[in-house]
Amino acid sequence: MTDFMQWRPHPWHGLEIGDKSPGIINAFIEVTPFDLVKYEVDKATGYLRVDRPHKTSSLPPTLYGFIPRTYCAERVQALMADANCGDGDPLDICVISERPIARAEVILQARVVGGLPMLDGGEADDKIIAVLANDEIWSGVREIENLPSQLVARLRHYFSTYKTLPGEPATVVVGEPYSTDHALKVIDAARADYEAHFG
Repeated sequence: MTDFMQWRPHPWHGLEIGDKSPGIINAFIEVTPFDLVKYEVDKATGYLRVDRPHKTSSLPPTLYGFIPRTYCAERVQALMADANCGDGDPLDICVISERPIARAEVILQARVVGGLPMLDGGEADDKIIAVLANDEIWSGVREIENLPSQLVARLRHYFSTYKTLPGEPATVVVGEPYSTDHALKVIDAARADYEAHFG
């Protein structure tokens, strides 16, 4: 028996969430703070595809990707007031690192510290916020209030405006940040939704 995978696993379905979840989880990074284009994992093939050039001039303030083997459906919806449904995607995650990581399609371990409730066209589209698990600069952060308030404000502003140009009606609502405890509940709900829909 080999201790490696002979074929590249699908990053959504083939990678593990991690044996320390939900507090420390694996994240697959699709977009970095240096990307002028939004990349997204193609659900059929697992390769990154170009979703669109960023619509506005702002760039994501952190690494951005998803948590493997999660899915936002009815259990995730139930945790967000006013949501009509989950967005039907894996659960999104923003990962803060002191050193710049300038390439996507990497797997990293992240420690969950909170999240942002986001409604996108009425769909629950939570953004889990985490720090790079072995980053000593952020090692003391256990809750979202331990992060610089300006960094959290940048994340809220980015997600509030990244799809909307001036003069266009807003389709996204980003609520107040939530705690680590609630973020872990969202992750558990997304894992349960994944099991229910994909087995």
